[in-house]
Amino acid sequence: MSALPMESAPPEPARPARAASAARNAAGRVVDKAGDGILQYTSGIWRFGRVLAQKGPLNAVVHGMTKIDVVGRENLKKVRGPFVIAPNHNSHLDTAVLHAIMPWQHAGKVATAAAGDTFYTKRIVRVLTAMFFNTYPVDRTGNRRRAGLSARLVDAGVPLLIFAEGTRSRDGSIGRFKPGVAALCVTRRIPCVPVALIGFHEAMPVGQNWPTRGRPPVKVVIGKPMRPRNGERIREFNDRIRAQVVAMYQARTPDVVVARPTSATSGPRGQEEAS
Repeated sequence: MSALPMESAPPEPARPARAASAARNAAGRVVDKAGDGILQYTSGIWRFGRVLAQKGPLNAVVHGMTKIDVVGRENLKKVRGPFVIAPNHNSHLDTAVLHAIMPWQHAGKVATAAAGDTFYTKRIVRVLTAMFFNTYPVDRTGNRRRAGLSARLVDAGVPLLIFAEGTRSRDGSIGRFKPGVAALCVTRRIPCVPVALIGFHEAMPVGQNWPTRGRPPVKVVIGKPMRPRNGERIREFNDRIRAQVVAMYQARTPDVVVARPTSATSGPRGQEEAS
């Protein structure tokens, strides 16, 4: 009597595919909990992954799509401990370029404030922005559930990238700075690194999802770290940060002497800033 043929079992997924799926799921679980914990921002393993993403594909894409000129990189190289990078904001390209040109000692370590209502509504967006930009959510709708995450990260030694205007410029001009950056620096006694981003509005204005063809030129001017002076109030330091960014933007160099700013440049109090 002949044996009955046995039904063949369905093939198992390839091991690399299973591993990749598990990694994506793990990343998703960590990112889903952003704002409830800070492991994503302090873990050496997660930082290693971000360094690979930022210095590999991200660096290749932004240099392939734009011509990047960086001035004052040494000012960022020499700063230590937690600090806040405070650039003007024109485009989603801003964040990508800043992380791509980040000095090695800070690569993968800097956490970026991102609008929760824009970057944390879809899981795939949350995962990708966390992978490449180490984002954390900032609420702009009035719900303060996650308020104070910037301070928690600074207290854990994590440097931050915060766009103090709170949103992208629609015409390329530098708007008012909200006082969140200055408040962090004054209350935590940490330095602020002012950065002027030039040409980013022309390269990728609001409403455009990809840089303009032809590798448009962009320039990153990194200023010397600024520290709050003894007795300096939050509003005063906020005005001084903005004045330095404006001066560097106009002179296209970090080596500028800033005139005494006026209080008219500051914005409403008590708000965190996001991309």
